[in-house]
Amino acid sequence: MSTAEGKAGDKANGLAGPLVSVVVPAHNEERTVARFVEKTAKAFAAVGRAWELVYVDDGSTDATAAEVEAAAASEPRVRLVSQRRNLGLTEALNRGFREARGEVIVFLPADLESDPQTDIPLLLDKLDEGYDVVSGWRQGRRDGKRFASRLANVTCRLLFGLDVHDMNWIKAFRREVTDALALRSSWHRYILVMAQNEGFRIGEVKVPYSPRQAGRSKFGFSRLPVSLADVVTLKFLLTFQRKPMLFFGALGSALIGVSGLVVVYLGWLWFSSQTQRRPLLIAAGIGALAGLLILLVGFLAELVVNVSERVERLERRLADGDKR
Repeated sequence: MSTAEGKAGDKANGLAGPLVSVVVPAHNEERTVARFVEKTAKAFAAVGRAWELVYVDDGSTDATAAEVEAAAASEPRVRLVSQRRNLGLTEALNRGFREARGEVIVFLPADLESDPQTDIPLLLDKLDEGYDVVSGWRQGRRDGKRFASRLANVTCRLLFGLDVHDMNWIKAFRREVTDALALRSSWHRYILVMAQNEGFRIGEVKVPYSPRQAGRSKFGFSRLPVSLADVVTLKFLLTFQRKPMLFFGALGSALIGVSGLVVVYLGWLWFSSQTQRRPLLIAAGIGALAGLLILLVGFLAELVVNVSERVERLERRLADGDKR
């Protein structure tokens, strides 16, 4: 059945609004599948919205895929997308966003720490207020990862000016947001940062938190070094991806300037007291050469950005042509 036919059928059944896709990355979550599907169905029955549930089995070694297939046999709006091996949450979300057919996409964890029956209506109601992205803010959280979460939230608030209390939790998006995101590494933590950088409106809604009832967490303090590297990389890219010469030009010019000052100083020493500082002169020469090379890298980066912007403009024109 095509997406258009599905939407027409939903309207005939009295369901309002655009199709909502719930994307659920799952790795070894066999014990929660049946209850998750049941709660999701009840949530959409209450709100009266057309929906689908996209389970992304991220290389599970248990019966997660079999449980999803069993659920899909009785509930045709459930779909299974399987990855051959465990690629992590970011890649699972990328796959889920590509496979989702809805105009609105909701991301929920498979472990039932988020209750679909409660949280889906809260996210959709807030999204309907005119936001492009809505993030859940966990209330009553008592797990052992609160310190790491607070550290990440404070860091992003300071670096990016994003005033959100809980960055790494459930979210609802309009389709254009997920289409604009280019997630890699472990950047699922910084979806809100990237959305803000693209100019999308971000909202937040309080949601209840439930401790994990089955399985075990895949995240811990060992992820902190990776998160730190990711946030530094993301800050650099968001600041300089469209204007790399600001970084490379400033750094290269600074090195050349310092080298020039050192040469002037050495010249003054020579003429005033016939004193030489050859190691310092060599260091100044190396610094000047390094500065020139960094400037060259900056020019090359500007060329790359220019080409990528032209490709983006061409893609937009082609997309606009297809719509017409």
